[in-house]
Amino acid sequence: MLAFIKGEVIAKRLGSIIVENNNLGYQIMVGEKIWEEASIGGTSELFLHHHLREDSDELYGFADIETLSLFELLLSVSGIGPKSALNILSLADIRDVQQAIILGDEVMLTKVSGIGRKTAERVILELKHKIASLPDNLLGNNAGSTNEDDLEALIALGYSAPAARRALAKVDRAITDPAERLKLALKELH
Repeated sequence: MLAFIKGEVIAKRLGSIIVENNNLGYQIMVGEKIWEEASIGGTSELFLHHHLREDSDELYGFADIETLSLFELLLSVSGIGPKSALNILSLADIRDVQQAIILGDEVMLTKVSGIGRKTAERVILELKHKIASLPDNLLGNNAGSTNEDDLEALIALGYSAPAARRALAKVDRAITDPAERLKLALKELH
């Protein structure tokens, strides 16, 4: 099974890149960020998910193993296929997607075409505890609770979850004092 590829990008197609490795070209479906950053003639290193079904055989590429793990968790949810899972991961930074699921933010998930309220609820219900308990969870134990608390505080002040998340993303992660993080996030919101 293919798990990783490193090679030259020889072409870009809508939603995918073709990577040459040992005289073979592999068409790999990628998220918007990877697609935009890929340059023809440049080198690409991707962790792969090989999605094999009776009617399709596709490769999906990710910049890191954590994103690949979250992609595979999303695939475990009934009603979420590989394209929907890739689109969810393209919405925001992986930490923000994880937080949205842990905090039950349906609004973020329903921004993906084809994912309605019920499917978003199913994703949250099935993955909330799995993501929170992952050893390689990028939120980490301390950072996750701080970010979660910060987000909940801003929501309690009347800000929408997406706006609060964007404001918190602009705050330097090195700042760990909750009061200082909230103060800086509030400045971003005004």
